[in-house]
Amino acid sequence: MRIKVMIRGNRQTYPPMNTVFKLSSLACVALAISGCAKLDQPDNLEEVSVGAAYQAQYREPDVSRREVEFLRSSAINARKCAAPRGGLVGKTSGLAAAALRGERLTRNDLVDVRIGDDETFNGNYVVSRDGTINLPFLAPIRAQGRLTSEIERDIAAQLIAGDFFAERPRISVRVADFASVTVGVSGAVFEPRAVEIGGVPGDQVDGRRQEALGASTEARNLSAALRAAGGVRPDADISAVAVRRASKRYILDMRGVFEGQNAVDIMLLTGDEISVPSRGCFQEDLMRPSPISPPGVSLFLSNLTVPAAGNAVSAIGRDVREVPYGTRYLQAVIDTNCVGGARATSANRSSVLFSRNPVTKVSVVIERDIEDLLRRADRDDYDPFLLPGDAIACYDSTVTNISEIGRVLGQLGL
Repeated sequence: MRIKVMIRGNRQTYPPMNTVFKLSSLACVALAISGCAKLDQPDNLEEVSVGAAYQAQYREPDVSRREVEFLRSSAINARKCAAPRGGLVGKTSGLAAAALRGERLTRNDLVDVRIGDDETFNGNYVVSRDGTINLPFLAPIRAQGRLTSEIERDIAAQLIAGDFFAERPRISVRVADFASVTVGVSGAVFEPRAVEIGGVPGDQVDGRRQEALGASTEARNLSAALRAAGGVRPDADISAVAVRRASKRYILDMRGVFEGQNAVDIMLLTGDEISVPSRGCFQEDLMRPSPISPPGVSLFLSNLTVPAAGNAVSAIGRDVREVPYGTRYLQAVIDTNCVGGARATSANRSSVLFSRNPVTKVSVVIERDIEDLLRRADRDDYDPFLLPGDAIACYDSTVTNISEIGRVLGQLGL
């Protein structure tokens, strides 16, 4: 069947419709093949190319492999750093640590009180909601934020003042069980929020420890609160971590955590507020495991040759999605099975990294040619560290893309 149309009095004949469809399909295929090799680079609001993003490693390679420069990312990152506040604090941090040192009581802690041979006052007491311990016949004794030795002195003073004893009796106040505490964590951490730390789940309680006196827990320490809030970010100024307790503010220098020295790690109380300032720059030396670093990095990954119901065939399981803190982009790409394969057909792949600046909350998308990154001598300049919540997607080689187009044409009968 042929179609005849009159245009301005002229008769014109068109080819069959199925031929038109084939020609238009082939034209689309030609356009698709021409675009297979390289798509436009993703656009970003931050000036990624000049190292103005959160990491200078997000930069695109601006020199050829033959003209590689000495690694510059670390220096570019450092240029944005404000001076650490710890250098201005001086001895203040040491004085603050001393003032907060020791196992101090807070609400809901369980203490064992024993007074000489008098059973009147002996027993277990819970620090009440108002932060006091209430012994029979005595006025409430302030316990919130205080050491057991300080409570012993107050009990002795009340016993003598009340004529219960003529001279100070033997007094023992010991912690039987530390309660969990709720503290606020803000600033340069990945998940600023109120966190509950301390306490032991019921199925993990050791009966002998529960019955023993002199309880101690590391789960109520400052480091535990920082980990519970996602860990400190790479831009954190850990030389000046602020702890506000009641009406006082203390500045603590926690650089010893990363320097292999005895770190300041105080016990926290319910109601404490922790604030971690930012230096405004990415510090590579903080990108490693530590007591105050994130426990790991959870990633969102995709490695599918064609759209599928899941990632199982690409071997993307839990061990791949959860990587140690400090893992770099290229390591994760290899872990996702995006690297390797037949050199002539599937080796030349690309991948895309989606991340977010934790300071400005602005997203950034980085695309890398995997084989080019593998072979560059200056790869460390363009191999970003992965942050919690980053996403990586792998794309197939040009040959694989063309073969997929061929499969579609076969389905269309072209």
